[in-house]
Amino acid sequence: MPLPFVHSVIAWLLKRRKHQIDLFLKYPHEVQKELLNRLLYIAEETEVGKKYDFSTIENYETFAKRVPIQQYESIEPLIERVRQGEQNVFWPTTIKWFAKSSGTTNAKSKFIPVSDEALEECHFNIGKDLLCLYLSNNEDTELFVGKGLRLGGSSAIYEDNNSYFGDLSAIIIENLPFWADLNSSPKQEVALMSEWETKMEAIVDETIQEDITSLYGVPSWMLVLCNKVLEKTGKQNLLEVWPNLEVYFHGGVNFNPYREQFKKLIPSEKFKYYETYNASEGFFAIQDQNNSSELLLMLDYGIFYEFIPMSHFNGENSTAIPLEQVELDTNYALLITTNAGLWRYLIGDTIKFTSLNPHRIKITGRTKHFINTFGEELIIDNTEEAIKRACAQTDAVVNEYTVAPIYMNGQKSGGHEWMIEFSEFPSNFDDFSKIIDDTLKTINSDYEAKRYLNMALAFPKINVARQHLFYDWLKQKGKLGGQNKVPRLSNSREFMEELLEM
Repeated sequence: MPLPFVHSVIAWLLKRRKHQIDLFLKYPHEVQKELLNRLLYIAEETEVGKKYDFSTIENYETFAKRVPIQQYESIEPLIERVRQGEQNVFWPTTIKWFAKSSGTTNAKSKFIPVSDEALEECHFNIGKDLLCLYLSNNEDTELFVGKGLRLGGSSAIYEDNNSYFGDLSAIIIENLPFWADLNSSPKQEVALMSEWETKMEAIVDETIQEDITSLYGVPSWMLVLCNKVLEKTGKQNLLEVWPNLEVYFHGGVNFNPYREQFKKLIPSEKFKYYETYNASEGFFAIQDQNNSSELLLMLDYGIFYEFIPMSHFNGENSTAIPLEQVELDTNYALLITTNAGLWRYLIGDTIKFTSLNPHRIKITGRTKHFINTFGEELIIDNTEEAIKRACAQTDAVVNEYTVAPIYMNGQKSGGHEWMIEFSEFPSNFDDFSKIIDDTLKTINSDYEAKRYLNMALAFPKINVARQHLFYDWLKQKGKLGGQNKVPRLSNSREFMEELLEM
């Protein structure tokens, strides 16, 4: 089948989906209410459905009053029962897949249920919708004439009592329809290789022979792969290897620290970057405009959303609000109810709405990945902006970083200790450090107050990491792979002490 014909067929199919997206853009609150009712109806005969009497819940207010907010630790016993073979516990259809969460470096893993409905309505749709929205903004694209280079996480799948677990990316690849492999590289057998460093070499060997038009993957690991491609080919930039490369679809971490590095790898003003918001629990939002940092909240993926204002956040004892009550520029913890049986589940992410018509968001951080040792309420959104400004003004490029508190000692003030790995060192390191501090004062009034006269917080201590320190650290922990990422902020010094020892 000629490639131009394939391109036309795919484009036609994707445009049909745009009409469905337009529907939830026009009626967001109605779509979410209908979705909640459907989830309650489907699950009313499950153990959880009977416990909370789903059959008599007629509106959101009753749902919020009757069903408690839950973190993973609260539902772990139910999940373990399903992993051991029980069914109809929190979702009526058979659940045999579990996404092993590897978003942190904590030793304890989470096993997130993945139902057939979640695969079909959420995880498979995200790829199609990402392309659909990209196509609607770029009708002259030749994306489908070539192939997409996909870089997933650890691809090992493990069996336990007739249930299976592994990285979400491996579960998706394992369940993709056969035709999805036709327009992707590497092939499934390479994408599912278990040993990460060997797989990277195999991906390089295969993809440099292909006409790659798009990239998919987490920025930190995609950067490693791209540099290996240049090392293998001896080329100066990726466009010399793949001249038709036109877009990078990324997610998983904030892209700002990586943007300048990718611009050097792909020196083209026409090249585009599109972001997704995904987690083991589901895919939530997609960039729907060229050159934008806003993400469109996807309201018809089988996920009902609630939001907890961080100003009143109290874990499982918090009070949430539905989509129709959210406001702009307020930091919210995200709460989800899903078509895999997660009911009012607190996933640990924080977001802000940048638009209410349509509902677009910006990821601001994690409910647990913050520093509030001294009342400074430092969130990832703050540190990312500080890094961005410091790099821009000192011509620096940051590979990775993490921040931890320095505890008060007697009369000595506390502070923040940074570990930063540069790919390009600042033109003036003192200026770089000062810009970090000044930016945080400007955008975070709590930080500014604690920095007053160094009374609670001293000037930040910034360590320069040796090259590949964070890579070696993740490798030592057995955390190499596309879904693993460096924790930006921690309220303890555990990670910092480990890095300092290395």
